[in-house]
Amino acid sequence: MRKEPPTRDPQTPGYVAATMLADGDIPPIDVDGNFVVGPTHDPAPEMRKNASVPKGKIHELVMESKDSTIYPGIAREKNTFGKPDPENPARLIVTTSHPAPYSRKITVYVPQQYEPGIPFIVGADGPDHMLFQALDNLIAEGRVPAMVAISISNGGGDAQGSQRGLEYDTMSGVYADYVEMEVLPFVEAQCGIELNRDPDARAAMGCSSGASCSLIMAWYRNNLYHRVLSLSGTFINQQWPYNPETPSGAWGFHQTIIPQSLVKPLRIWLCVGDRDLYNPNSMRDDMHDWVLANQLMAHVLADKGYPYQFSFVRNAGHCDKAMKAQLLPQALEYIWQGYES
Repeated sequence: MRKEPPTRDPQTPGYVAATMLADGDIPPIDVDGNFVVGPTHDPAPEMRKNASVPKGKIHELVMESKDSTIYPGIAREKNTFGKPDPENPARLIVTTSHPAPYSRKITVYVPQQYEPGIPFIVGADGPDHMLFQALDNLIAEGRVPAMVAISISNGGGDAQGSQRGLEYDTMSGVYADYVEMEVLPFVEAQCGIELNRDPDARAAMGCSSGASCSLIMAWYRNNLYHRVLSLSGTFINQQWPYNPETPSGAWGFHQTIIPQSLVKPLRIWLCVGDRDLYNPNSMRDDMHDWVLANQLMAHVLADKGYPYQFSFVRNAGHCDKAMKAQLLPQALEYIWQGYES
């Protein structure tokens, strides 16, 4: 049975210096840097249904793995995981992954204010009805541009050896290519819409591995995405199969990849809970601490001069729903700052 993660103190030595907000307050939408939020998490007003605002139309679509040339499908056998390589603790040996088909739900939110060439946001682990609710209110109030939201379910399973892990944890542009080449044309055809091709009019978001995937998409395909929203991002070592070019998986973002690269045109919002995941599986490579990983991300983004905002959230766990209900509207406003149609 998995142990409860420890509760972290935002003033732990080595953590980023952060503005301690009064309980119930949230960070301003136009200020970069680090903030401490909580411990109370009341839902943002924008998360409530409002009969007076226009409601977006929801399209529910399905894509089958047999129709994909990029992701034909894999799965790891139930009740199996893998074993750390005794010669390299950063590498997990998985012997129970095999080809397997899947069906993928694509849930598309189209605002009533739709116009051809509209901006859009791609979300992982869909459907995300919290996102759709927030957009109804924010768009109606003119606080974010009218946009389509494309909420893509994963291909199944989790972590190494699974389809979800292959999609979200691989340090490459393959998932972004899959979305660009297979998902977006399907969505445009099925929903009768035209999406924007400008990377500044495109955002990616998610939670956990879906969050780190959002940065992976924008990092490796910066010609496609400029805006990233990350909740409890899995910036840890979870890539499989092992790749010696990125031996630490997404942990490498804050260790070598971002520090050693030129600054890209990215705008990033991220948060982590004070009880986020810590060593949740058998790997003991010192690269499975979600709180530390996100703290280190904030450090390196500041060092490189990125426009970013990081919230350390007290009284919150991994992908905490109360945390998301409080912060999602603010996060959406933050990442769309500076957008001009």
